[in-house]
Amino acid sequence: MSFHEERFPPNLSFGSVGGPERRTEIVTLANGFEERNTPWAHSRRRYDAGVGMRSLDDVETLIAFFEARRGQLYGFRWKDWSDFKSCLPNDEPAFEDQLIAWGDGVKTEFQLIKTYKSGQHDYARPIEKPVVGSLKVGIQGDALVETIHFEVDEMTGIITFGTPPDTGAEVTAGFEFDVPVRFDTDRIQTSVASFKAGDVPNVPVVEVRV
Repeated sequence: MSFHEERFPPNLSFGSVGGPERRTEIVTLANGFEERNTPWAHSRRRYDAGVGMRSLDDVETLIAFFEARRGQLYGFRWKDWSDFKSCLPNDEPAFEDQLIAWGDGVKTEFQLIKTYKSGQHDYARPIEKPVVGSLKVGIQGDALVETIHFEVDEMTGIITFGTPPDTGAEVTAGFEFDVPVRFDTDRIQTSVASFKAGDVPNVPVVEVRV
């Protein structure tokens, strides 16, 4: 898939509107009960990049970024200001934030995940675009050092250990991350007059699978 490891300017994504969406298929039976199912294992996020435009300079930056991505052709990184850490928004990532796996004494590669919990239920979201330099990793409560104990692929979110974690050992991680997205339009319409009047352009952005 065509993807640029370039982040949309964070100052422009700040204040944007968006969040996760699901696809649920609902069939109402003759007795009034419902059957609900989903073809999606994971949610997909949508945003409006136009909301963050505050000046004509911002519009120029947006257009340059849009043109460099060739519209919808190339994906890019997006900072979701409401959900970009392995921890709470006001905390700093720590290596014990997320339990990503249990060691089995054989496996050396593990996908970063973030788990969302509510009551007795949870959802494990694959994290494929960690922010460079933000990752902290531990095994069984001991902090590890990148390049000595493990390596991370910032393009896939996969951690590789030099030595397999012991069977039953907790593999944990803390990090910041971006969302892989693309523009959901091949057209951006702007007007100096309307922008000065407070009418910002509509620039839809949608998450992509990588």
